This record gives sequence, C-alpha cells and structure tokens, in this order.
Amino acid sequence: GAAGAAEESEDESEVLEESPCGRWQKRREQVNQGNMPGLQNTFLAMDTEEGVEVVWNELHFADLKAFKAHEEKIKTVFEQLVVVDHPNIVKVHKYWLAVDDCLAQVIFITEYVSSGSLKQFLKKTKKNHKAMNVRAWKRWCTQILSALSYLHACDPPIIHGNLTSDTIFIQHNGLIKIGSVWHRIFAEGESLPFPLPGSFPWRLAAVSQTPLSLHGARRVPLRG
Repeated sequence: GAAGAAEESEDESEVLEESPCGRWQKRREQVNQGNMPGLQNTFLAMDTEEGVEVVWNELHFADLKAFKAHEEKIKTVFEQLVVVDHPNIVKVHKYWLAVDDCLAQVIFITEYVSSGSLKQFLKKTKKNHKAMNVRAWKRWCTQILSALSYLHACDPPIIHGNLTSDTIFIQHNGLIKIGSVWHRIFAEGESLPFPLPGSFPWRLAAVSQTPLSLHGARRVPLRG
C-alpha cells in the first residue's frame, strides 16, 4: 500500500552517481524527454546548486579507437551546445567525458521539462474534443521560429534536423521549448565522419545554403 509506494519513491530518488564537480546527482528514476536517438540512458538528476531537477543523459561509445580518434571534435560539438542560451530552447548545462578500458561515455546535463511534448499535449486536447484556436497556434509558431532563428544565427550555424512534435515541449504556462538540439549540427566547411552509436546521425557538414533556406525546404510536422 502506501508504505510500498513510499519505498519505491525512495528507491527512485537514490543517488547513483555524482558529476566530477559534485554539482549534479544522478538518480535511479529514468525519464523520457522526447525522441532522442542514440542516447542509451536518460535519468532524472538534481542540481544541488540551484535546487532544481535536471536530466542526466548518457551517450555510449563501445568503439574506443573511433572515439579517441575523434575525441576533440566531439568536445567541439558539446562546447558549442553548452553556450546555446535561448528561452525557447532546452538548455544544455554541462558535459564531461567518462572513459574506461571498455567504454567511453559522453555525459551531459540538460534542462528538465516536466510538462511533456507538444505531441502529448495535442493528444490530450483531441481526447477532450477541443480544437486549439488560431491565436494559440500563432503563439507557439512565433516561439518556435524565434528559437530556430537563434540557432541559425549561431557561429557556426546550428541546424536542428529533427524538429517534430516529439522534440517540441510545452510548459504549463504555454512556454515552448525545443529539445534534442544536439541531434544534428552543421558547421561550415567541416565534417565529423566518426560513427555514433545507434541511429544518432549528427553531422558537421558543409552548408551550401543559408541555414534558414535549408530548414525552409523541410516540412516540419507539428501534428501528433
């Protein structure tokens, strides 16, 4: 009964690991923050400085030789992501590498969006037989375009590449957050040819058009 539920809750809040700096504490509870290919594990974590929940993401590399050969470029990717700062983009707070004899990991801490994806939200409104009015759609689209404009203006430009209703989150106050920004990055004149695990197709590739026209050529599915 109640005692069992309390015990289960305590198990989920158990601290499994700490970041090297001691600020972030990984918990047992796993979370789903949308469609993010290649991530082996995503755990709820605590930011002990700010007193807020965050997400502890783990990207695993079993091929140590490939990882070592491209370690500097992996760092470059994450250094760029950490400085991305926009109210409508899920924040990447910190990253670090954890390497032992049989596995290399990139661990990175991201903002926790507890209210769910746009897809989940639209499913709820459909069940309640409620149609979103035009004003709400305009407000959402304005926020999404603001985030994309910011990403495309970065140096080098960042192309999201995986913008769907699974990777767009909506908070209870109506604030939109774009997640999974680390899914694919384009940097002018560079390439990142190392194999990433799973179906995680990041790329640093030459951009022959402006980022905005690249995105404009794609259909962005916002419906659930």
